[in-house]
Amino acid sequence: MPELPEVELTRRRLEPDLVGKRIERVEARVPKLRLPIPEELANVLPGRVIRSVGRRGKYLLFDCEAGWLILHLGMTGFLRFLPHITPSGKHDHLDIHLAGGSLLRFHDPRKFGTVAWTTDAPAGHPLLAGIGPEPLTSAFDGDYLFQMSRSRKVSVKQFIMNSATVAGVGNIYANEALFRAGIRPDRPASSLAAPECGRLALTIREALQESIDQGSTYRVAEDSVAYHPLEFAVYGRGKATCGRCNGALEEIRLGNRSTVYCPRCQR
Repeated sequence: MPELPEVELTRRRLEPDLVGKRIERVEARVPKLRLPIPEELANVLPGRVIRSVGRRGKYLLFDCEAGWLILHLGMTGFLRFLPHITPSGKHDHLDIHLAGGSLLRFHDPRKFGTVAWTTDAPAGHPLLAGIGPEPLTSAFDGDYLFQMSRSRKVSVKQFIMNSATVAGVGNIYANEALFRAGIRPDRPASSLAAPECGRLALTIREALQESIDQGSTYRVAEDSVAYHPLEFAVYGRGKATCGRCNGALEEIRLGNRSTVYCPRCQR
C-alpha cells in the first residue's frame, strides 16, 4: 500500500499539471471502489478549477472550488496525467477530463481505493477526522508519542501504524523506523520509555523524509505499481543478514503484516 512518501511524491508529481486546470467532465466506469464513488461528481465538478493538490496522511486532497475531492490510492491504485485520447484499460475506473486536452485517470486493479467528496473543510470529514499528527511536523515528537503510548498494550509496530497515532506510517516505514531506533516491533507500546519514544519519533521522521528525498519506493510502471527496495535495512529482507551485526534477520507476523527485525540490534 502506498504510504506517506508515495502519496507525497504523487502529490508533487501531479500538482504542476493540475493546478489551474478547469474540469470539463467526470467519467466513472464503476459505481464503487472500496466505497461508492459519489454520483454528484458528474454534476458538481464540471466547470470548476483545481486550485490546489494537498495531502493528509495517505489521502490526496483536491481543492475544486465548490468543495474537496478526497482520494486514497488503496493497495494498488495510482494516478496518471494523460492526453484525452488515451484509451481506457480494464482497471481504469475514473477519468477527470480537463480543459486543454488532458485527463487525470485513476487506475486501481484491486478496487481498494477511495473517492469521496465534501463541501465542508476536509479535516472534519469522517475519513480524515480521526487521523493523528503529520509526522514531518512539529506536532509529532517524542513527548507526544510517550503520552499516547502509556495505556496501549498493542505492539509498538501496530501502534505507530495506527493512523490515529500518527498519519501515513505503514508497514514499510514502521519496519525501518523501529530498526533504526533499536526497538523490537512486538514490544507492547506501553513498555516504551521516554528516551525510546524520542528516538522512535526521530527515526520515523528520518525514514519518511529520506524516502521522499530519494524519490520514494513507489514506481508507476506502464501497467502496474511496484515497490522496489532502495536501501532498506529490514523491510522485505527476512532471513537476510543484518547490516549492523551480521546476524540473521527474523520475520514474524504482527497484525497480519510481515514484520522483519534484528533480534540482537532491536530490544
